Amino acid sequence: MKYAVRYYTKTGNTKRLAEAIAAELGVEALPISEPIKEYVDVLLLGNSYYAFSIDPEVRAFIRTLDKKLVGSIANFGSAAMLNSTYKKVKAEADKIGIPMVEKEFHCKGEFKGLHKGRPNNEDLRAAAAFAKSLK
Repeated sequence: MKYAVRYYTKTGNTKRLAEAIAAELGVEALPISEPIKEYVDVLLLGNSYYAFSIDPEVRAFIRTLDKKLVGSIANFGSAAMLNSTYKKVKAEADKIGIPMVEKEFHCKGEFKGLHKGRPNNEDLRAAAAFAKSLK
């Protein structure tokens, strides 16, 4: 199986998760500004809630994906207040015909003093275990 890891972050939390996931899969974690140029079975896409939705840059990135190059999308991320972005990412992926992996990874993320230190080492290990479960 071929994997790619892309992420969008404003605080650095999702980047830390992306790096743990990428290390487990033996690939590089790259920001969403880096396009998918060759076929991958699974694109692991890291993102979070910003103003109660996924960031417009994440939405735009998903819309640029070519279903001939991406077999499926696995969602991961963190958030201080809200839960998973899975449904928002899936709604965008459905528009371009790329299926979502049903399982995902989500944890608390530090924001303005809330959930101090998160994601922590335990969260990073859990993110790596999530990636391993996709192999």
